[in-house]
Amino acid sequence: MSETLPLRVLVIDDERNIRQTLGICLEGFGCKVEQAATGAAALDALRREPFDLAFCDLKLGGESGLDLLPQLLGERPGLDVVIITAYATVDTAVEAMRRGAKDYLPKPFTPPQIRHLVDRARDRRTLSRRLGELEARLEEAAPEARLETASPKMQAVLDVVARAASHDVAVLLRGENGTGKGVLARALHAQSRRRDRPFVVVNCPTLSEELLASELFGHARGAFTGAVRDQEGRMEAAEGGTVFLDEIGEISPGVQAKLLRFLQEKRFERVGEPRTRTADVRIVAATNRELDAEVKAGRFREDLLYRLNVMEIVVPPLRERTEDILPLARAFVEFFARQAGRPPPDLSAATEKLLVGHAWPGNVRELRNAIERALILARGQVLEPESFPERIAASASEAPVLGGNFTADEIEREHALRVMAHTATMEEAARILGIDASTLWRKRKKWGR
Repeated sequence: MSETLPLRVLVIDDERNIRQTLGICLEGFGCKVEQAATGAAALDALRREPFDLAFCDLKLGGESGLDLLPQLLGERPGLDVVIITAYATVDTAVEAMRRGAKDYLPKPFTPPQIRHLVDRARDRRTLSRRLGELEARLEEAAPEARLETASPKMQAVLDVVARAASHDVAVLLRGENGTGKGVLARALHAQSRRRDRPFVVVNCPTLSEELLASELFGHARGAFTGAVRDQEGRMEAAEGGTVFLDEIGEISPGVQAKLLRFLQEKRFERVGEPRTRTADVRIVAATNRELDAEVKAGRFREDLLYRLNVMEIVVPPLRERTEDILPLARAFVEFFARQAGRPPPDLSAATEKLLVGHAWPGNVRELRNAIERALILARGQVLEPESFPERIAASASEAPVLGGNFTADEIEREHALRVMAHTATMEEAARILGIDASTLWRKRKKWGR
């Protein structure tokens, strides 16, 4: 898709000739330009219109462009700011980048230099739009995210998400696989001041250390085999928005160190490139691991944990919010029936009892998959228990009991699941069961939790 709207550029300089000359040059490149002679005028302009790019003079009469820079970014987090000056030094260039400038341009500058900066800003906006289009297509191809809940536990979580959204701090979402941590991350972004900027997801466990570092921070041409060109990372692509790091507990020590530095300073280097860059993004991370236990085991940095969980939100498993099981199930039935072009079937009374009684170790994701399968196998307009996987259908009639015809492993699993259902943390459940938390985590993984 080609660009349909011109790049919106703000020129901030106290010299009228510079403003007009630069404005004419930018208009020649197809930009919509507005000029400001003072910091106050620039901030007023940003409040009226969401600019994409700003050229800001280092010295604005008695004002400092460096001091104005954080205010500009406060009004428009996704704004690309280029500092221009006739007094170029390495120190001021470094300070400008540290404060959030995208680039630094010494006077006198040439039209090709201006075109290069405009092209970069335009490419960034195009990428942001394409990410938004991709997210929209993904939402059309997946069941709608449901934030309505009748569960007091989940209502408390949504209340914390709403309050956390208005504070620009790192958030750590904890909970079992399939509980909807990604849905909550999107909800947090949608309620924040960054809602109009990209929401970018990075699935941490799927990449090696080198590729994850490249995915997050980008790489230079030749940095590793297959790096045939310079490539920006997700941090740059999400400028002004939110980066969601899914399963943060899986990342290697090397990437942990890079991420810690970024959280502390908002600074990073692309893989294979010495130049230090900055990005203004909010980090939301998620994990199904007990990171405190990972810290004690030496697998996760304690200082990184402190940086990530400025605000920690624990998402309850589905078995602790049984009030939501049937509403979720009916929503999934309607979605998959619509996808198949058929009327949505009803849930029989036996099926409703089955769904509410199942422990759902895979949580909302398991429920979704079970409903999708049931709609494929169902013969009529009523979903009966036999349309569901055997492991789910069997749970309604036979729960392991002492003295019954069950293995010791089945008894242990049932007991552990029930203990975890009424305890707040894995550590508390492990204490009741008389085992180490790490042992309980391994057993959970074995049981597919």
